[in-house]
Amino acid sequence: MDRTMIEDALFPDCPIRNILARLCDKWSLLVIYTLNKTDKETIRFKELQREIPDISQKMLTVTLRTLEDDGYVTRTVYPEVPPRVEYALTERTHSLLPHINALIEWALENKDAIIKDRRKANKK
Repeated sequence: MDRTMIEDALFPDCPIRNILARLCDKWSLLVIYTLNKTDKETIRFKELQREIPDISQKMLTVTLRTLEDDGYVTRTVYPEVPPRVEYALTERTHSLLPHINALIEWALENKDAIIKDRRKANKK
């Protein structure tokens, strides 16, 4: 399946499924959050990888490419030896950050209750 063109069978013109499928995968929101939490406007690949130690190099590369393709991240390559590559959030992503931060806040407020419910459900 082409990951770039996920469409809802009943509502093919509805962008929600396509957008959420790419933005809400395992790593995308975490990468965006990490790019935003650094004090710098740009971050290099290895710095980003150190900030997210459980992501593989391949998965970070794929995630950054997907985010770049969708216009959430910019990638700047400097013609140096060795090559230097930096990533930054776009204006589109900055407009999304209040919503991501609200989701993070909601998760923090509800985490304990959700974990409690999970444990209760597992005891059944």
